[in-house]
Amino acid sequence: MKKIFLLLSILIITFTATAQETGEDKWGSWAMLFTNNRVSEKLSIHAEAQYRNYEFGSNFNQLLLRTALNYDISDNAMVSLGYGNITTDPTFEEIDGEETFNEHRIYQQFVLRNAIGKLKFSHRYRLEQRFIEDTETQHRARYFLRVTYPLNETWFLTAYDEVFINLQEPIFGQNRLYGAVGYNFSPSVSLQVGYLKNHFTGENYDRFQAAVFIKTDLRKNKGDTTQ
Repeated sequence: MKKIFLLLSILIITFTATAQETGEDKWGSWAMLFTNNRVSEKLSIHAEAQYRNYEFGSNFNQLLLRTALNYDISDNAMVSLGYGNITTDPTFEEIDGEETFNEHRIYQQFVLRNAIGKLKFSHRYRLEQRFIEDTETQHRARYFLRVTYPLNETWFLTAYDEVFINLQEPIFGQNRLYGAVGYNFSPSVSLQVGYLKNHFTGENYDRFQAAVFIKTDLRKNKGDTTQ
């Protein structure tokens, strides 16, 4: 009995130490800004910035800067070609300052949208080529499914799930499950505040998210239909 108790104690201590080292027991935070800037009837420019912390408002994890050129095939279909620059601190513990690595990322994506009643769906299929610290190249596929439900003209609920599949070993990358409440300040500005469960093999992280979405129209004489 004493041996069993000792074994359980060792397992509990080991698990606790591991959780502390990776930050699994902490609530992290992601602050995000997404913009979509219309430049012609078919073309728009996407730009975003995401600042991610291991803990709520502190302990830097990642800075993600991304942009893309979007082409609208129709009202419900879009293709994009994009680039991302990502700076990452891979360790939760801060020993002698931040130790980061940099990644350049090229991506291609296809987005489909549809609706069933009040429910609005968005499907995103993305391929990524990841150039990590100029020494390693990885390839990854991602599938993203979002559903949005409007409560009224200003408030809405939204949720998504996104799975990451590596095109090299290991195959499974991660899965993100997200739920939020949103508010439309205007047709071009909205806010979402929600919760993200980020699952890796053997690891799970809880993240608070706050995201601002802005749409702009950079076309000249966009309201003039006589030209």
